[in-house]
This record gives sequence, structure tokens and C-alpha cells, in this order.
Amino acid sequence: MKNVVLLGSTGSIGTSTIKVAEDLPDHIRLLGLAAGNNIDLLREQTRRHRPEAISISAPAKAAELRDSLGAVTDVYSGGEGLIKLATLPTADIVLIAIVGTAGLQPALAAIRAGKDIAVASKEILVMAGEIVMSEARKHGVRVLAVDSEHSAIFQCLEDKPPGSVRSLWLTASGGPFRTTPKEDFAHITVERALKHPSWVMGQKITIDSATLFNKGLEMIEARWLFDIEVGRVRVVVHPQSVVHSMVEFVDGSLIAQLSTPDMCLPIQYALTYPNRVRSERVQTNIAQLGSLTFEEPDLERFPSLNLARRAGELGGTMPAVLNAANEVAVEAFVNRRISFIQIPQTVARVMDRHELVAHPKLEKILEADAWARKEAVV
Repeated sequence: MKNVVLLGSTGSIGTSTIKVAEDLPDHIRLLGLAAGNNIDLLREQTRRHRPEAISISAPAKAAELRDSLGAVTDVYSGGEGLIKLATLPTADIVLIAIVGTAGLQPALAAIRAGKDIAVASKEILVMAGEIVMSEARKHGVRVLAVDSEHSAIFQCLEDKPPGSVRSLWLTASGGPFRTTPKEDFAHITVERALKHPSWVMGQKITIDSATLFNKGLEMIEARWLFDIEVGRVRVVVHPQSVVHSMVEFVDGSLIAQLSTPDMCLPIQYALTYPNRVRSERVQTNIAQLGSLTFEEPDLERFPSLNLARRAGELGGTMPAVLNAANEVAVEAFVNRRISFIQIPQTVARVMDRHELVAHPKLEKILEADAWARKEAVV
């Protein structure tokens, strides 16, 4: 039985995690649940699973939950509430599925409290991968991947050393604009960008999938998770989203992980690792899949990949700047203040103006993040 703290229980990853826990009641106990603003769903989850503690962003909503739930569970709020849940003494693993940068401090707190963490928030390792992995080694805990791509690589590697790897291949669906001509990109609407061909996800990551920024962030994430330089992390477009990623070894052998697209599978693997637990939720019929195709990403139409590779190679504070500028640009696009093609243009402009700090402490990373957010505003 794993005691699991779930930060971000009402989002797409969070609700999938709830399904996994309900599938495996003898293996997973939801010890803590944290949500942003969805008080009704958090209340329902709490009544159904009876966690030891919960947290919600706003103190006023926390007070409302205390009144409605009575003594069923402890209720916290804000950033302090996330830290409280991440360090619950009886927790075995903390799954961080908070959108944006809010998961970084709870992740570090969990690691320092001796908890394994499962990372669904790309920003944690993109911003502070060097610090997070160093702290994990220091405290003897595991950092497990929840992204389907990184889970696939983890499963394919099976503890093989980085020196045995020629390349890590991240697969990308190509998003809704895989075949859209470059001249049409200036006219892409928010509504079109939110229609992903393979996955149902939150708004931010869906836009990132349309620009391929999600794949760029995953390149940096993979660099830290698997202790391999960004130059050996590559991207291939695979529209069927059945091959979740591959590892190419130095002898030329390629090992891939395949399954029907369903986030419950990588979530379950992270929460039950190192065991594989029987579940009937994900079923893959190889014969019905038909053909699987692969193609090179178009770097002219999707400049985000080169921006991310540049940030990953420079290191230091640059990945935090890339991430922050992208968050602001995506918000501006969703609010119709900038066009689709201005998302990567904004990120490039902010990166060009940044004075890099190598091997930064957390304070410098947060300063770079705040600077980039102000610089990206249009």
C-alpha cells in the first residue's frame, strides 16, 4: 500500500490519478488532496476518499470546507497548505500535478522530508532540475516521471547507464497544426489551438502542444531526469500517439514503449513502481492500430523546439526564463492580446534580453522567473 499525496487533484492529471486510486484500492491510499479553486470537486473527492488532510488556494474557501466537512479531515490553504501536505509524516510519495511554478517549493519540501515525488508538472524540472535532482540524491529519494513520454523512457531504460544511450527519442503528436501551412499560422484562433487530436488536457498544456513548447520543455525535463545532455534528446512526430517514446542505445538498438493513449497508465506506473499491478483500464489492440508513422518536426513552423534546445544547452537560469515567458505568452494568446505566432516570438525576445546566471541557487531562479514574467508582458 502506497500513501499518496496528490497536489492538483481537480485537474486533468489529478482526476486521472483519482481513477487509478479507485482502480487499485489495495495498493493506493489517497492521504492528502490539494486543489486550486474547484471547491465542489475537492469536497466530493474528500468525502469519497477521506484523506488525512486537504488544501485549497484561498483561505476563505478553506474555511468553507471546514464548515461543510466537519472533523472528517484537516483543511489547509495557500502555499503553506501545499507544504503541509507535501511533508505529511505518513506519506510515501507526493504526486505534483499543479500547473505552472507553484509545485516547485512543495516538491523540494517533500524531497527534504524524505518523500519520493512523481512529477507531472514540467516546470519543476525545467526551472530547477539541477537543484531538484541534487536534493533527491542527497536525501536518497526517487523522482519519478508522470508524463507519458518520460515514463516511457524510464521503462525502456531499466536503469541502464547514460553512457549506454545514443539518443532519447521523445514522440510528439504534432498537435492540431501538424499539417497546417506556415502562412496560415498568423490566423490560428484560440478555439482551433485548443482542439488537440490525441489528448484531453488542461488549457495551458493544450496550447503548448499546439506550439510544440510542451515537447521543448520535455527535452529539458528529460535532460535532468535521465542525467543526459540535451544534445542527445531528440524529438520525432508520431501522430498516432501510441509509441510514447523510445531509447536508442549505442549499439543501434531502439526500445520503445507502446500503449493506447491514456494518462492512467504512466500515473499507475509511477505510483506502484517498482511493481507492475494488474489493471484492466488500458487495453491496446495491436492489430487494430494499423500503421504507425513518424516524421521530422518542422523547425520553421515550430521554433519552440530550437528555443528550448538553446535554453537547455545554456542551462543556468535560461530554462526558467523560457518557461516563464512562455506561460505569460500563452495567457496573452488565450486572452486574445497576441497572435499564435507571437508566442515563440515573445519567448525569443525575452531570452535574448536575459543575463544568464550559471548554476544558480533557488533564489536566483525565482528572480529570473519573476523578471521574465514582467519582461514578457505585452
